[in-house]
Amino acid sequence: MVSLILRALVATALVTGAAVLPAGPAAAHPFGDPQTVAVTFDQQRPEIVHVRWRVGGPDDLTALGVSLGLLPAHRLHADGTVDHVYTDPGVVGGSATFSGYLLERITVTDGVRPCTGVVEPVLALALKGATADFTCPGPVTAAGVGVRMLTDLNPAYRTLATGPDGQRAVYDGRTETHTWTATATPAGPGLARSAFLQLAAVAGVLLLTIAGAVLVARRLRRQRVAA
Repeated sequence: MVSLILRALVATALVTGAAVLPAGPAAAHPFGDPQTVAVTFDQQRPEIVHVRWRVGGPDDLTALGVSLGLLPAHRLHADGTVDHVYTDPGVVGGSATFSGYLLERITVTDGVRPCTGVVEPVLALALKGATADFTCPGPVTAAGVGVRMLTDLNPAYRTLATGPDGQRAVYDGRTETHTWTATATPAGPGLARSAFLQLAAVAGVLLLTIAGAVLVARRLRRQRVAA
């Protein structure tokens, strides 16, 4: 009887969008730890944007694996719980189906034109996540990044995203796109030379100040001896 009541409460929470019970170790986490995304602009190749995705909880990877047909359907229960196995991240991450899903749910444009994505080899999906490299038609200083990871399983999934110079955004079932700017730019040869000249000038002034202080000290010492 108690088990039936608990299952009814969990089902109600999923329908209303409010978590009535805390997620257990074998429950998916649409209301738990959020996913994360890190957006970086390649300083050596300005036409490339890197997007790294990490899952919120390993059980979410099991739910995704079932949805993609990579894991048995009986591992996902009607009450939202899953039978997670420690090998699930490897099965999901090593599949071309997952790479296709990632590139379908994460997209990048240069503001107008789409960029072509390629998923890097996934080594530890649950710990390190997965990274996709997007090549745009030309150099980009602002990129429109769309993130819809796992919202096809449940629109309550959220993604906390970070970008250059502390830029932040939150993706969810209602906010799927955000524009990121490459505000961090490397110092070019001209800037480097200018910085060197400024440092040299400061060092020169410091040496002159020290030399002047030494001369003044010697002059005062001679005056004292002569007196």
